[in-house]
Parts: sequence; structure tokens; C-alpha cells
Amino acid sequence: MSRTVYVNGAYLPEEEATVSIFDRGFLMADAVYEVTSVLDGKLIDFAGHAARLARSLGELEMAAPVTDADLLTIHRELVARNEVVDGMVYLQITRGNPGDRDFAYPAASVPGTVVLFTQAKPGLADNPQAKVGMKVVTVEDQRWGRRDIKTVQLLFPSMAKMMAKAAHVDDAWLVTEGMVNEGTSNNAYIVKGGRIITRHLGHEILHGITRAAVLRFAREAQMEVEERAFSVEEAKGADEAFITSASAFVMPVVEVDGVALGSGKPGPVAARLREIYLEEVRKTAI
Repeated sequence: MSRTVYVNGAYLPEEEATVSIFDRGFLMADAVYEVTSVLDGKLIDFAGHAARLARSLGELEMAAPVTDADLLTIHRELVARNEVVDGMVYLQITRGNPGDRDFAYPAASVPGTVVLFTQAKPGLADNPQAKVGMKVVTVEDQRWGRRDIKTVQLLFPSMAKMMAKAAHVDDAWLVTEGMVNEGTSNNAYIVKGGRIITRHLGHEILHGITRAAVLRFAREAQMEVEERAFSVEEAKGADEAFITSASAFVMPVVEVDGVALGSGKPGPVAARLREIYLEEVRKTAI
């Protein structure tokens, strides 16, 4: 059965959904996006994703074409129509279609393009990789400087993901001058002596919604958290490591550049944080 998707106010079969070739999201990557996870048919941390969306739009001087209330309605309607139990809702907003290609922004009267679709991921919270952990390689970060804005400029993260696949591992950590920024689509952490270390917020990394929740839960559980940059060498010498994202939640990392971390198996801190995160976000899902 075809998915129902949303394009500019209309719910459509995916085969009938179209966007203009002059849309700036297509021509200029002039667009932002969010991905909200669905567990048990409910949205995880929707308010956080809506707030980050508003920030991304503001940083790019783009008007919000729809309200948060309308976005919530659309998300819920798509989840219901597509009978999504576990999965994700993808949202993209572009600066719209000015009618031709031009580097200059179009007039404010040009409406933005709004697209949403669902992706079913049965058993999303029971990903077997959480039991064995991920392996990563490090690559030099070649993305643009405003990584804190969640834009659709994802070419280099895609290239880095393919570098990881070529190395027969699961993901790449993006590095600047020997310091780890984040993964291709996730925030990165190491654990040393029971202390959780992750890069501080800034233009270098995406301000992860899952990151914020996990760090809050960690502090509430009396875990020590240090927000600072860490080096590749520190990572190789860590007791354990993990990543966070909206779809992976908390996922252990067991190897960096071929070096096994700790016992080479998922560590207790990542395992406990994954357990806490899933338990807590299910309580507040909407």
C-alpha cells in the first residue's frame, strides 16, 4: 500500500506528490528539516524538534509557513493514516519556489514549501545493534561552518557514511584538527572513569534534541557530565563510547579507527542511559 505524504496543505499518495524544479530546496539546498521518532504510535520529544525547527528557520531568515499546532496535527495525521507504530516522521521546509533560479532570496511573499512523510521502522527501540555496538572511523570534517542549523546540506555526511561503509564499519566521526565534532547524523560521546564527555554546544555541532534529553537524564541519575571537545586519541583510550540521535536513541560505540574500547563490548553507562532514555521519553510521548 502506498504511503500518504503531505505537500503544501494536501495529503497525497506518495506517487502523486511533486515539488517544482525551481524550488530552492532542490536548487540551493535552501531548506531545513527535522526527524521525529514514533514509538507505540506516539511522537517522541515533538516540542524539542519544533523548537529547533523554529531556531533553524530563524537563523536562515525563513518564515515559518505553518504553526507548531498545525505541525503537530499533520504529524499525528500522517502517523494515523500510515498506521505507523514505530518509525519516524520526516519534515522539510524550503524557502519555496520563486519561479526561476537566482542566488538572491526571493520576496517574502513567496510561500515556503512544506513536505512531510513517514518511515515505518518496526521494533525501532529494540535495535539489535544496541547489544553489540557500533564501529566507527574518523574522517576530516569538510562540512560548512554552521552545523548548528539543521539544513538539508547533507552531501559530505553522506560521503563520510560511504567512507565508513568502504572501511566495513558502521559510521564516521567527523574531526577537526584532531578533535571529534560528531557523527554523520548523530552526536558523539566518550566515557572515561565514569565521566561522560561530549563536545560543548556551538556552531561546530548540531544541537541534538536527543543529546539534550540524554544529558539531562544523566545528570538526574547523578552521572558526571563534561561538555568539552575530546580528541581522537582520547576516544581510542576511553572506557566506552556512544552516540545519540532521534532514531538511534543511545547507541554504544565499541571501536574507533580499529581500536577496541574497553572490553570491546557495549559499556554499562551507554546501556543504562539507553534504558533510562527510552523509559522516560515514553512517559512524555504525545
